[in-house]
Amino acid sequence: MGKIIAVANQKGGVGKTTTSINLAASLGVLEKKTLIVDADPQANATSGVGFDPRNVRTSIYECIINQVEPKDIILNTKNPNLDIMPAHIDLVGAEIEMINLPNRERMMRMALNKIRDEYDFIIIDCSPSLGLITINSLTAADSVIIPVQCEYFALEGLGKLLNTVKIVQSRINPELSIEGMLLTMYDQRLRLANQVVEEVKMHFQQLVFDTIIHRNTRLSEAPSHGESIIMHDASSSGAVNYLNLAREILQKNEMTRINEKDKVTEVFDGQS
Repeated sequence: MGKIIAVANQKGGVGKTTTSINLAASLGVLEKKTLIVDADPQANATSGVGFDPRNVRTSIYECIINQVEPKDIILNTKNPNLDIMPAHIDLVGAEIEMINLPNRERMMRMALNKIRDEYDFIIIDCSPSLGLITINSLTAADSVIIPVQCEYFALEGLGKLLNTVKIVQSRINPELSIEGMLLTMYDQRLRLANQVVEEVKMHFQQLVFDTIIHRNTRLSEAPSHGESIIMHDASSSGAVNYLNLAREILQKNEMTRINEKDKVTEVFDGQS
């Protein structure tokens, strides 16, 4: 049975979609069959792997509102072992339409349960909100990755997200756990970035991933080409970071072991 991981933070611009795409692509390269679920009406994960959301005929919207079979909307990407369940702007209206549905918090869970045995990992890219679609994502998930930007307002609103996770755990999905907090957009040259890293690690300790995602030009360029960083530039520091994150998650879930000599050396220039 595949593990479902939601990537969530109600703050925008912290690296949720970048993490969803590149973690999923890295898991695929490591020979794990992986599915991205684009649960954001902006559909950035969909365009980020090479599909124009305007040309998407059936999306996650039809799956959770009209009960279209998940297998009928899944698209194959050019990344090895990586598929996507695309999004469309119609998803904006889904929350209103779901209000009167029975089990409205469990619609995505019911859909993904039909296909989870076909994948090793299902990564849900959540929207930057704590609305009903995000609640659906957390209800469907086994765990959640929380990207935390290495900037001044990094911890702002984090309490609200953690409180939402606790509510979902207590009322809907008691099996939900925190996979880890992922520090993103790190620039080692900035004192503030180092202070944020220290503060997050001090507060959350073992919940913080060892892997840190550095600021990287190639990582920023990749979505404009409709590619993951693995396809765009596998030798860049962004690719190295996400491959190390994928290995860390596999190790945490006892799906592999990492020897220090096998861990890819990270590049810190932020440009390659």
